[in-house]
Amino acid sequence: MHEDLFHMSVRKFLKKLGITAQRELERKIREALAEGRLKGDEELDVEARVILGKVGLDLVVRGRIHLE
Repeated sequence: MHEDLFHMSVRKFLKKLGITAQRELERKIREALAEGRLKGDEELDVEARVILGKVGLDLVVRGRIHLE
């Protein structure tokens, strides 16, 4: 295995994941605020899942998003 290529590939994936997830989270939260489904003072539970089937990885990361 080429270690540098491996690490670069993992970092590239995580960067794409992070940027994409942040955009979508912000978009959907703003949409919910505009539609009145959120008031703007909530704490929202959030969960992300990363699956790497060939090695048996099924990782769930949980957290909270504070709107105020």
